[in-house]
Amino acid sequence: MQALQGQIREFEIEDLDELFRLRKSLWDEVTAAEHQNEILDILGKPETQQIFVVDRGNGRLAGFLEASIRPLAEDCESENVGYLEGWYVDEAFRRRGLGRELVRMAEDWARRMGCIEMASDVEVGNDTSLLAHRSLGYGETSRLIHLKKVL
Repeated sequence: MQALQGQIREFEIEDLDELFRLRKSLWDEVTAAEHQNEILDILGKPETQQIFVVDRGNGRLAGFLEASIRPLAEDCESENVGYLEGWYVDEAFRRRGLGRELVRMAEDWARRMGCIEMASDVEVGNDTSLLAHRSLGYGETSRLIHLKKVL
């Protein structure tokens, strides 16, 4: 694994364009307006939501992690659980420990906020994300498939 190439820090408003770029890479089905509304919602709730970024210099980001504190989380025993909501590192910067450091920073934040458990989710079939989570000590607790029918 190559050495880290970027500073892990909290999101700053100057990161907005780069955060949009990274979010679009992770959630490409979400519209620009939805991304904007979600980011504004996160920034408006600093007591329960936080964004961490990988700053690679010159106004560019290599990754981000959005964390929250949820009142409850699937298969957790405590209330107010830290949660990894979204986690992404540009492909060219993967396997350097940046994702690990983003998660560590989010876990530290959750501890400071009084959490004793951290949770996350992975879409069925996203084996890369599942392996990344497992490598950081996250264990699978259950699987859920959502269904719908248009009436």
